[in-house]
Amino acid sequence: MGVRRWLDAWPVYRQLTGTDPLGRGRAARSARSAGLVPRTDEADRVADSVCPFCAVGCAQRVYVKDGRVTQIEGNPDSPVSRGRLCPKGSASKQLVTGPQRELKVRYRPPYGTEWQDLDLDTAMDMVVDRVLDAREKGWQETDRDGRRLRRTMGIASLGGATLDNEENYLIKKLFTALGALQVENQARI
Repeated sequence: MGVRRWLDAWPVYRQLTGTDPLGRGRAARSARSAGLVPRTDEADRVADSVCPFCAVGCAQRVYVKDGRVTQIEGNPDSPVSRGRLCPKGSASKQLVTGPQRELKVRYRPPYGTEWQDLDLDTAMDMVVDRVLDAREKGWQETDRDGRRLRRTMGIASLGGATLDNEENYLIKKLFTALGALQVENQARI
């Protein structure tokens, strides 16, 4: 009886004696793999997204359970990627759930000698305060001849090569609304 149980557990034996001679179905399944379910089956909801890594814009499906991302896969309805993701896109779940994700910012105040840990909300509030302060200090309502300018020379934007057209469009709109003139993208591809 022990040999028979061992033979039935052996995938090659099941493949040769069963109804799956190519070993692509039931013959290849172990007891453990038969009990596995995809992470996508347990999701509460699915959000459509776009991969953030390059300008191709591969569509993604983000599976969420209890408010946490459980899986990110390619969206087969996308005409761009047809459900496929490159290695970076396939690993994009790590951007959200990875233990290496930074949840604080290191900050050293002016003339300070020690670094402090700040939470992200506090750091973002500080960035907003500084942008608005620089905008106000560099604001030019009119030129010497009284012509209307309504611009600031106190802030500028330098984009990166990973930004796509849509992101650059939004950044240009944001900085133009702030009154900045120096808006540039360093990508020269």
